[in-house]
Amino acid sequence: MRKLINVICVTAGLMLSVSVANAQQKLGHINSEAILSVWGDWTKAATEINNLSNTKQQEIDKMMGEYQTKLKAAQDKEDSRSVSNQAQVNQELEKMGKELNDLQNRIQAAREKAQKDIETKQQELFSPLHTKIGNIIKTVAKEKGFAYVFDIAASQGFNNIIYSDGGEDLTAEIKSKLGISATATTAPAATKPAAGTTKPKN
Repeated sequence: MRKLINVICVTAGLMLSVSVANAQQKLGHINSEAILSVWGDWTKAATEINNLSNTKQQEIDKMMGEYQTKLKAAQDKEDSRSVSNQAQVNQELEKMGKELNDLQNRIQAAREKAQKDIETKQQELFSPLHTKIGNIIKTVAKEKGFAYVFDIAASQGFNNIIYSDGGEDLTAEIKSKLGISATATTAPAATKPAAGTTKPKN
């Protein structure tokens, strides 16, 4: 019986220690959307990515327009085929078919290259920014003695926090250390960071 009481006391002591330790752990949170949407370096990079994407899309659209024109010409040529010109038209259609196939391959190659170029540019522009904001978040957390900092941005699906009533909001301080004015307004939708690039890395 005494042994059982001792075990219960030890267990209770361990649970109390864990509770005290947890109580001493400070929790904080940030809203990455509120930071990134007004951070000049980030919105500038996002704008550059959007411009590159638009340029690539225009190039592909031009090729697609050329493809549609050639396809229509081939269809018209086929409609003009008769018994008297069948051999000649068939020869011309074969040539046009090869041109269409070649253009289709070039369009596919252009799409793949555009995707690769955009991903490379995203890595080039956003990687150092992720590192910068990640380091600042770590610095602020250490300065203020926080054990955990959660991101409560809607774009993250609120998946980094399950309860947001509590903790200290560090968003303003992160903005300050990034040199963002407290009165800065949200950037236009056109400069909104691309999906998958908004989450600060720590």
